[in-house]
Amino acid sequence: MEILWASGPLAVREVVEQFPQENRPAYTTVQTVMYRLEAKKAVRRTRKIGNAFVFEAVVSQASAQRRLVDDLLGLFGGRAQPVMAHLVETGKLTLDDVREAERLIREQQEKGKRP
Repeated sequence: MEILWASGPLAVREVVEQFPQENRPAYTTVQTVMYRLEAKKAVRRTRKIGNAFVFEAVVSQASAQRRLVDDLLGLFGGRAQPVMAHLVETGKLTLDDVREAERLIREQQEKGKRP
């Protein structure tokens, strides 16, 4: 998905070529993933060039990220605190991240939305 988000519509071969040479998956592997993403309505075929279909992302990166985070929080009963604690303990949450979160919370409160 990241490749389609960054590059726009691509054929399977073009997606494969975006991977580094040393870790490049097989064409058929990428093709299978593209078909599965299509079945989940995350990508769609936009056109056909010869025998190759061109796919584009239907789901935005922001939407996919929101869903993933919501699913992750669901594993913790909807509570963010255990996730935040882990991020702090592993050094992945910086003071700048906390300041940005505080800014976003203030904005939400000003809009009348309770975070």
